[in-house]
This record gives sequence, structure tokens and C-alpha cells, in this order.
Amino acid sequence: MASGTQRPDPPYQRIVAEIRARILTGELRPGERMPSVRQIAQRWGVAVATATKVMAALRDEGLVETKVGSGAVVGAHASAERHPVGPAASPGVDRPSFNARQAPIPTRQAPAPVRQALNRGQVLRTAIAIADVEGLDAVSMRRLAAELGVGPMSLYRHVENKDELVTRMVDEVFGRLELPVPGPEGWRPKLELIARRQWRLGRQHLWMPRAVSFTRPLLVPNMMAHTEWTLRALDGLGLSMEIRIREALTLHALVVNAALSMADEIEAEQETGVTLDRWWLAQRERAGGLLDSGRFPLLAAIPEEAVSDLDGLFEYSLARHLDGFAALVEAHTRTPS
Repeated sequence: MASGTQRPDPPYQRIVAEIRARILTGELRPGERMPSVRQIAQRWGVAVATATKVMAALRDEGLVETKVGSGAVVGAHASAERHPVGPAASPGVDRPSFNARQAPIPTRQAPAPVRQALNRGQVLRTAIAIADVEGLDAVSMRRLAAELGVGPMSLYRHVENKDELVTRMVDEVFGRLELPVPGPEGWRPKLELIARRQWRLGRQHLWMPRAVSFTRPLLVPNMMAHTEWTLRALDGLGLSMEIRIREALTLHALVVNAALSMADEIEAEQETGVTLDRWWLAQRERAGGLLDSGRFPLLAAIPEEAVSDLDGLFEYSLARHLDGFAALVEAHTRTPS
């Protein structure tokens, strides 16, 4: 039945129209950084899924492209001639400011056409590449299929859904981390080794800490191999399997929580252009009156690097945790069976 009332555009289409207009009028120039998915969600008051759809639509139009190390930027070939502004652009709409920064980083090369049968390894490597540059929210079956040059349905022969895809992605990156057998001498050097290698893994793949859980661990081969290696590192100490698995999970949780903080900080720096050192300096300047008042002499005496060095904080947390576990091991060995 026909209706005289026109249905409003879906929210994502209205946001796409606003951003498109800013690009095509030159307000946002080629190479300038686009807002992240999270920024779009916050500034327009929409869900992350809607914001992800906005970025996908702009990318499909060729208005946005991905630069390694910078994320989404205005496409190098975006222009009014190539993309005429449609009636939905609404140039009079008051739009949020992006504070976009130029990021002239070499463009990411388009994937070569698939010339052989698609396999799970290709699927996982491509999904990991997307997540490494744009975050886990950017990984979808549709986006993955577009990168691979195949139809979305062909992906379901390799993974059942996005949950399985993410699980396999985590297992893939853990499988790239070599663990020596038997490893260094002594339980503590072994635990230090696996914790530091997992920490580096989290730094290389910032999305990874959000995809794992230490209470509901992913039962996939490569992650299970890491847990097995950690349990074996505690052989010969006379500890029960209950204590050993709790130590393995606690150590893993320490790494994941530290990696989450690192990922949040790197994302914040990319979005704002403000490093953690500069952020802390600004906070101290704002709180100068309080710190100079004498009310908080201990806080005023804290060196800046003590809180801005995330690698140092990780090493401190790891050392103090293992100090505590060493005390437990020593107490256990003194206690007669």
C-alpha cells in the first residue's frame, strides 16, 4: 500500500551522507585521517555495528582507504568529479568535528586476484591483516570476502561464523609464537619467557587481548600448547595440578590485562595524536595547584616515567607476581607431605 509519508533513511546512510559531503567538498582532504569506528559511534550516538557499517559503505565507494599504521584515511582518488554529491548530502547539516590529522603513509596494496582454491590459511591471514590495521570490529564476512575477491558464502566452507573466525585467528597468531623445548633451566625463567613472548604478541596484534579469556579459554591447538608448556614448566615442584593450572591462568591473565591497557593506549594515541608522556604532562599542568599545595607530597614526587612506561609496568607486574609464586613454591617445599 502506498504511503504519503517518506520513511527516513537508516542511521548509517545519514552518517555516510554527511561524511561523504565533507570529503567531496574538500573539507576532508585525501590522506587525512578518518574518525575511528569508536569515534563515529560516540559522536553520532550509534552502535559500534552501525559505525562499522558506515566505514564499510565509505570504503565501498572508494572514499576511504586503509593505510598501514594509520588506519582509515580519506582515499587518494576521492573527488567530486568521481563521486558527485547526491541529494542526501545535506550540506546545511551541522556536523561533528573530526580533528583529522594528515597521515601520508604509503597505501596498502590491493590484494592480488585469487588464482587458486581458497583455503583456511588464506582466510585467516587476511582476517588478521584487517584486524591488525583496523581493529577487530572491522572484520566481517562481507569485508573479508571483498578483500579475498570471493563471494561471502564461500567463506562458510572454512569457518562457521565470525565467532569461529576470531577463535581461529587467535589460534593462528599463537601458532606463530615459537616456544623452545625444553626451554631455559628453572621454572621462573620459563614463566618469564612465555609471559614476555605473549606480551610481544599482544603488542603486535592489538586486537588479540580482547579476543581471549582466561576464565573461558579457547580450546584450540596452539593456545592449548601454550598452556601445556606452562604446566610442564612447573614439573618437579611437587605442586598439585590445581595449583599449576591456577598459576597458568593467572599468568595469562596478567599478560592479557597488561596488553589490553597497551592496546587502549595505542588506540587513544592514534585517535588524539597525543602520546602518553604528553598526556601525563598536561594532567600535571592542570593539577599543578593541587600538587604544589603540599596536600599530596607523595603524588607530587612521582616521576613521570613511572606511570607512562607501560613496558616497565608490565615487567614490574611480572616480577612481583613471580616473587609471590616463588614464596608459595618455597613454602610448599618446606611443608612435609
